[in-house]
Amino acid sequence: MHTADDRPAPVHSTDPRTGEPRGPVATEAGEAGVDAAVRAAAAAAPALADRARRTALLRAAADHLEAAAGEIVTAADAETALGTARLTGELARTTYQLRAFADQVDEGSFLDIVIDHADPALGRPDLRRTKLPLGVVAVFAASNFPLAFSVPGGDTASALAAGCPVVVKAHPDHPETGATTARLIRAAAESVGLPADVLGLVHGFDAGPALVRHPLTAAVGFTGSVRGGRALYDLAAARPRPIPFHGELGSLNPVVVTERAAATRAEEIGAGLAGSFTLGNGQFCVKPGLVLVPAADPGVEKAVVAAAAQAPAAPMLDPRMRAAFLEGVRERAALPGVEVLLAAGAAPADGAPLAVRPGVLAVAADRLADLLLEECFGPVTVLVRYRDATELETVLARLDGTLTATVQLAADERGPDAAALLQRLLPLAGRLVVDGWPTGVAVAPAMQHGGPYPATTSTSTSVGATAIERWLRPVSYQNTPEELLPPELHDANPLGLPRRVDGRREP
Repeated sequence: MHTADDRPAPVHSTDPRTGEPRGPVATEAGEAGVDAAVRAAAAAAPALADRARRTALLRAAADHLEAAAGEIVTAADAETALGTARLTGELARTTYQLRAFADQVDEGSFLDIVIDHADPALGRPDLRRTKLPLGVVAVFAASNFPLAFSVPGGDTASALAAGCPVVVKAHPDHPETGATTARLIRAAAESVGLPADVLGLVHGFDAGPALVRHPLTAAVGFTGSVRGGRALYDLAAARPRPIPFHGELGSLNPVVVTERAAATRAEEIGAGLAGSFTLGNGQFCVKPGLVLVPAADPGVEKAVVAAAAQAPAAPMLDPRMRAAFLEGVRERAALPGVEVLLAAGAAPADGAPLAVRPGVLAVAADRLADLLLEECFGPVTVLVRYRDATELETVLARLDGTLTATVQLAADERGPDAAALLQRLLPLAGRLVVDGWPTGVAVAPAMQHGGPYPATTSTSTSVGATAIERWLRPVSYQNTPEELLPPELHDANPLGLPRRVDGRREP
């Protein structure tokens, strides 16, 4: 969107603590700006073909971000009010992520190289398979993680590791942070001899759809709301050439507390739940939003209310999200059968007029309304009281796909019933948690951060080593003379890559 005289509109951010505007810190891109950014990224793609240069870029990006930690954390805190301790930790996670992908590119197994030599007896030709980068990846920055899921985050790191240039759509909640981190990554690219345009940045609401529609955009990574993500997902599918859309949209993250767990661990479970659903002021995608507790034992209810009541009020990321949270809580509290155990609401204080306090709602399983099965972004959770296994199953049968599902067991619950409960939750979630809490997504090769729709729009993960697979496509060479093959497919393996040859894995 441009102003009346067609000059680019300025981009402001808002201080969540005061509600006051900041900036301007950037300008909106518009169709022309998006086109220029995508074309520049596409032109830079050939330079990323060199794996050694890619690893150098990822490590240099981590170094540049660490060197500017003070500037980054100051900007991010001013735009999100997440606090310097949280943001310092998030920056450390972000730089670790970049270096982890650099190590992965060095190691090379992500190419999934397979060589099957010709076998006349089987009528099989010579076949050699590897993986290639898709092309320009559009990344949509997330509101709640201005670093780890935004400009320098996992989508960007994994796409660059795959050899794909990236154009990021900055989030309006932290445009200065986005611009700062983009500038540093572009400088890192130039420091290792790559074009700065391996990473581009665009601002403005209209830039999002334009980025998805652009004919040179090859794939999309999105973290955000169901409504916004679904609109862009449909747009990606409606293109003349549809493209992959890897979206994280929304998640309820249910928790099941067994009867024996409630009887033996109520205080521990209640305190843990309070800490989990109020962490980051309830603005984590893996916040436990629905907790099934035994109706006959109020111990967990009492413990979570007591612990959550001690959580400090804090501002949400922006006034719009705060208003949506307050309205969402009001609507849920007004439903028939819903009991307010701890009232969430506005909690203005000196220096933080936009703060909110957490809340806890409760409802009997047979009074559970559909609205309570939808994510409410912010520090609130819903306790669902089930009387028996039948009611528990009835609730689980109504749940949509989710990022995580958690089970709280007694210390001696390790038998068939516990195994059956985990098996029942398996179709719902991408990550099962036992006797812990879903908040906290470790950057590790075994991590799966994704789940059945609407949690995500694909079966991939956006965290961990296999996140790179989203930006690659396999290709096979058949009966191709060695001099025409890429080096990674030569028999002598001059690059020393792990691969499978004639059914046997080679280091």
